[in-house]
Amino acid sequence: MQNQTLETPNEPTSESATTRRARNQAGASRRLRTPLITAGAIIAVGALVGSGYAVQSNADAAARVEQTRVLAMAAERDSVQDLAVDHGAVLDARADKQAKDTLSVANDTIAAAQGKADATALATSVAALHAYELLSPSKVFELVDTAQAQAGEVKKAVAEADRVAAEQKAKAEAEAKAKAEAAAREAEAAESSGSGSGGGVAAPSAPANPSAAQAIARDMMAARYGWGEDQFGCLVALWNRESGWNVYASNPSGAYGIPQALPGSKMSTAGADWATNPATQISWGLGYIAGRYGSACGAWNTSETQGWY
Repeated sequence: MQNQTLETPNEPTSESATTRRARNQAGASRRLRTPLITAGAIIAVGALVGSGYAVQSNADAAARVEQTRVLAMAAERDSVQDLAVDHGAVLDARADKQAKDTLSVANDTIAAAQGKADATALATSVAALHAYELLSPSKVFELVDTAQAQAGEVKKAVAEADRVAAEQKAKAEAEAKAKAEAAAREAEAAESSGSGSGGGVAAPSAPANPSAAQAIARDMMAARYGWGEDQFGCLVALWNRESGWNVYASNPSGAYGIPQALPGSKMSTAGADWATNPATQISWGLGYIAGRYGSACGAWNTSETQGWY
């Protein structure tokens, strides 16, 4: 029997498969090469067997070719489906991560904006993004972009609010410091005025016609301490109460002289004639007042308060 040459039926057009492969990514085409090459090899083997063995009929060869084509198409379909599944899983994972990261930053931003900036729009986007597990990746990515942009605006507003608050705080502190310093100066002035005028007690007026001893005191206090008529009036009133300006005035307690030094012998530091000389007594008395009270009116104020100085 002569070898019969079998005509291989024309393969069905693969135009539709080519169109699908063009829409897939470059990686998909690489994954599809194996099943297609395998299918081609199987078809070639089938044709070779058909031409080499005359005992096989044209019908058997055609059946094998068709079976091979079906297997190849099935393998191609499974490969495309696997690629689609893998790509979807990657998108889902990426969407989940971006959603979680964005929610974390957005929530911190909303907390920081309390009382400083309006975060209403951002809060709305965050509420929608909380349902990211139920949304498509494209919708998640859209919400992520929106939330990130809104968070950036809120952060700018918060920074501006903090800057303004810092300036206001610094200004308030400066004003408070200035007020405190002014109050301290006023208090110091009042204290100085009080010690000079009797601390709220009306300062006595200086006598129009001072005695000889009083005249000595007026001149001495002006020369040594720079005290004027107001201090002179306090001194006159003070020593009027203590001794009546009597150089020999004595007290059962041991106090003596115009300033009523206790004991009188203290005045010896001003001169040996302390017991009889009004100038010596006055010199000692003015030194004592200046050192202890700062002024004649300070001594007068103490005397008014407690009855002695």
